[in-house]
Amino acid sequence: TPEGGLMRKWLWGFVACCLLLAGCAKPLPPDKLAYAGQWRSTTMNLLITESGNVHYRRVDGNASKSINGPLQSFEGSHFVVGIGPVKTTFAVAIPPHEDGGAWKMTVDGVELTKVPPGE
Repeated sequence: TPEGGLMRKWLWGFVACCLLLAGCAKPLPPDKLAYAGQWRSTTMNLLITESGNVHYRRVDGNASKSINGPLQSFEGSHFVVGIGPVKTTFAVAIPPHEDGGAWKMTVDGVELTKVPPGE
């Protein structure tokens, strides 16, 4: 059907864009590897991969914001995500640290807890 062909073209285009975005990511520097992992709060979910890809979602009431893209750089403890001039800086008030057996960090005013692998 014509709709099926259009859907296939769209899907292949989406896959190609994802691969292109993944190719733009810079791996985390050795001194920032503590940032890697799945971080959560009740309103925010943040995944930072060692290969430098970031997946972010924040819910505030009825509104939500999500960003998926390559890590461009670190500016002190803050990190920048995006492509070219389209970028977002995540303000890290408290970098990753261990607190009572759990890893935590505060990003954009929200305390996040690292999810243990496998959960």
